[in-house]
Amino acid sequence: MGILHIYCGDGKGKTTSAIGLAIRAVGSGMKVCFVQFMKSSLTSELAVFSRIPEITVMRSEKKYGFYKDMSETQKCELAS
Repeated sequence: MGILHIYCGDGKGKTTSAIGLAIRAVGSGMKVCFVQFMKSSLTSELAVFSRIPEITVMRSEKKYGFYKDMSETQKCELAS
């Protein structure tokens, strides 16, 4: 059984909500794959995941910054 949650949109709280749900899932005996697109720098919230073997983290290798600040060329690169 697998469940997919996608958090997107403007504003804050997406990562925090996803982290909370990941912790709850592990507490219920599930394994979690936590994937982030367009983010590459390590954050303190995600640092704790290295201590939880049931959570695998996958992130972008390239730092894009905020979508609203990207050039059209950068946006096209994301789409391909």
